[in-house]
Amino acid sequence: MAEAAQIGVDIGGTFTDVVCRTSDGTLKFVKLPTTRRDESQAVLQSIQLMAKDWGVAPSDIARFTHGTTVATNAVLERKGARIGIITTEGFRDVLEIGRQMRHRMYDMVLEAETPSFLAPGARRKEVPERVAADGSVLVPLDEDAVRRAADALVGDGVEAIAICFLFSFRNPEHEKRAREIVQAAHPDLEIAVSHEVDPAFREYERTVVTAFDAYVKPVIDRYLARLEQGLDGSGVKAPLQVMQSRGGLMVSEVARQRPVRLFLSGPAAGVIGARMAGASAGIDDLITVDIGGTSCDIALISKGKALIRSDGVIDGYPVRVAMVDVNSIGAGGGSIAWIDRGGGLRVGPHSAGSEPGPACYGRGGAEPTVTDASVVLGYVNPDYFAGGSLRLEPELAHRVIADKVAKPLGMTIEQAALGIHRVLNAQMAEGIRLVSIRQGLDPRRFALLPLGGGGAVHATALARDLAISRVVVPRTPGVLSAAGLLAAPVEHEVSAAFGRAVDDTSVAEIRRALDALDRDCARLMAKERLNGEAVTVHYLADVCYAGQSYTLEVPLRLDQKEPLRLLYDDFLVNHDRVYGHATRVPARIVNLRSVHQAGGLDRVDGAGYVPSGGKPQKGARKVLVAGAAGFAQAAVYDRAALPPGFTFQGPAIVEQTDTTTLVEPDWSGTVDAAGNLILTR
Repeated sequence: MAEAAQIGVDIGGTFTDVVCRTSDGTLKFVKLPTTRRDESQAVLQSIQLMAKDWGVAPSDIARFTHGTTVATNAVLERKGARIGIITTEGFRDVLEIGRQMRHRMYDMVLEAETPSFLAPGARRKEVPERVAADGSVLVPLDEDAVRRAADALVGDGVEAIAICFLFSFRNPEHEKRAREIVQAAHPDLEIAVSHEVDPAFREYERTVVTAFDAYVKPVIDRYLARLEQGLDGSGVKAPLQVMQSRGGLMVSEVARQRPVRLFLSGPAAGVIGARMAGASAGIDDLITVDIGGTSCDIALISKGKALIRSDGVIDGYPVRVAMVDVNSIGAGGGSIAWIDRGGGLRVGPHSAGSEPGPACYGRGGAEPTVTDASVVLGYVNPDYFAGGSLRLEPELAHRVIADKVAKPLGMTIEQAALGIHRVLNAQMAEGIRLVSIRQGLDPRRFALLPLGGGGAVHATALARDLAISRVVVPRTPGVLSAAGLLAAPVEHEVSAAFGRAVDDTSVAEIRRALDALDRDCARLMAKERLNGEAVTVHYLADVCYAGQSYTLEVPLRLDQKEPLRLLYDDFLVNHDRVYGHATRVPARIVNLRSVHQAGGLDRVDGAGYVPSGGKPQKGARKVLVAGAAGFAQAAVYDRAALPPGFTFQGPAIVEQTDTTTLVEPDWSGTVDAAGNLILTR
């Protein structure tokens, strides 16, 4: 094996995907069960596997990229650090008051819609200080009060402290001094300060994201430290790069300082891989559906670019960090089917995960899952699951669906299995409508691109429900997120509040503000080992109408004539697309953002598509699909053997080591020059 191998490792709820790109562009990949108790163990197991099976010695690895769900899982499972908050006197309850809005108005039992679990009232401390909206100091910082607050919180057992003072984004001196005081007294304590995490107005959102940063910081720090030590102990000397929610990589050292930017680490890599696959097929408008064992991540790529949000939502809470616009729902191969009190069939959000996994894994799973239903319906070959690395036990799938779903509902096992798929597909179709129609975009003009281990199983059914007529199945959809890691650029983004009317500012004033952001980005980029790679810079602005509460992100093109006029015109276009109307009234620039990028690839496989040379059809088996009177005979094809230009008709099954593609009746398939499978209805 030649040197300079590049590794991408994406950890999902069920499988850990590993992709290796050799110096000649050849790709090798494997799927390993995720080690839930310590996810870094599966990563280290892959190092041993690469040396044993692929001849890739640890010293051959020149680049190691990683997508992780550790930050997200810490929030979903409430396993983050015990934290405290130090804030301005009189503002202790901002975290609990929130926006005084309820999204579930008619629940019989009302539950908190603000993340007060992060820091209950006893762990939120006030200190005398006050900065005005213009940045002037109204009340000096009481340093003794900061010391007393920190001592009390440490005495209460906190591992991290979030410091969030009023208007610190205008003048951060009080926050900086408070951090110095806390660090001097408690040097081992993790600290998050709001003017670094989220330097923008809206106190509730800024408090939430700063508290989340503190909440996951010790967890991420321990995880990445273990992984770095493990890689170093295994002989890997390449720097560890971690995927951010926005879709760029950063070195582990910086990731540990900015952990709140890792919430969509894995899904963001999948979107990059999907964009890359779409480009190879000559398709720029895509809806991506990443279906793993635990969740389904839905995103939209328009004109070859993934949509980026300046803020996101994690577990229903606002997290104001730039991230790929992904709608994540609890729907995957391991999602558990159950019957509610009204006798209705439900699927998810709970998952069997990888331990014990679906019943058909034979590892003690006792609940019916989507994968079990796929086995009953004939979609999955029990002897060729995950390339044959795991043999499934169909009798267990039949038994658990019969006992837990079919008998209680008075239907056949096959009807119950089909019902599980139809419920799951309906949930995912609704998630796709939210991502597309919410942006003012018609899903029918997009192609559907499935990825993840389960995406291709559901693709044609989803496309039919959404009236989408074209599906693009990439060459390696099951490990596309890991491949996307290898294509991602190194990226750093820094933002700051600006707060000026578009017609009451100047390009010179904006440039001065951006110069400060550029310096911060440059300091972060200096920590990366770029080896002379060119850095590109682009700017963005959050814009809204005067008096409007919410903003839209708009490119700021300073290299063009009249950039402020262009900014305003682009804002009107975006506003009309998203909200259905636009009016030429004054607008404001709320925040400015600088993004520095280096590297990135359009494709990771240097060699062109070469089929294996074997027989395309490997057999046939019966499958049952929605709307059919009964089981139908479907041809089974070997994906690796399909030559460019090969065509076939559904119903059909296309098998490959990382996934299975179900092609329903009324669909046809063809293989393009790049090896993508194009399905049309």
